[in-house]
Amino acid sequence: MALAGGDARGELVCVTGGSGFVGSWLVRLHLASPVILQPAQDPENELLLPAVNGALNVLRAARDSGVKRVVMVSSQTAMCPTTADWPAGKVIDDDCWADVEILKKLELWYNVSKTLAEKAAWDFAGEEGLQLVVLNPGLVLGPTLTPAPTGSLRLLMLLLGGQKLDMEPFFVGCVDVRDVAQSLVVLYENPSAQGRHLCMESAVRLVDFHDELANLYPEFPVHRIQEDKQGWVVRSKAPSKKLIDLGVRFTPFDKTVRDTVDCLRSKGEI
Repeated sequence: MALAGGDARGELVCVTGGSGFVGSWLVRLHLASPVILQPAQDPENELLLPAVNGALNVLRAARDSGVKRVVMVSSQTAMCPTTADWPAGKVIDDDCWADVEILKKLELWYNVSKTLAEKAAWDFAGEEGLQLVVLNPGLVLGPTLTPAPTGSLRLLMLLLGGQKLDMEPFFVGCVDVRDVAQSLVVLYENPSAQGRHLCMESAVRLVDFHDELANLYPEFPVHRIQEDKQGWVVRSKAPSKKLIDLGVRFTPFDKTVRDTVDCLRSKGEI
């Protein structure tokens, strides 16, 4: 999260999570929940409580310090899978919330943690009179400044290695880490920015993602999905209109992926 006591210009800014994948592009505003790729043995204590309590601890500290406005990183996974009342044929947007009960049945505990943490943050901000602005990025790719690949980059490495990951219930697109950092700065510097902000280059289906990876890198054994199970995902070339209107320009998918793979190769990861 980025915390500000007043005008963004010339003010002291508190940034939490600055050593992570996204945060490292901002520090050279609470950014990360725990990311666990293997099944959680104790999801309540490994993921849910740290995410919710971490967000609330930062917000309480902000309130106690007289901070008026907070920019928080949530996730697109707090938006999908949609609840039953979401209109069929409508592109997901900032009004879309993930169905926590479906996520629990699917044991997608990271997604549950992001959804519960964001909801808790909105409740707290409403009760305490804090101005909260939220960014909801898709799958974050791009070159990393961290010593080792973080969760989303490890997912890409698994896909390039031929693994098929069960992301159909929630995947709707990717975003470049540099665009996430730019979006956070834009939200911080624009007092008019309000509410939630979906942050993706385009809304696509998992079959599209796999096909584009396979086409870009035929030397890798990328699994091509034979059956499209994401009929609920409405494709869109500009799902993040609020950010675009604020001046954010998104990096094309192929450049993001190429820069990511080049970075991983330079680090000897692939």
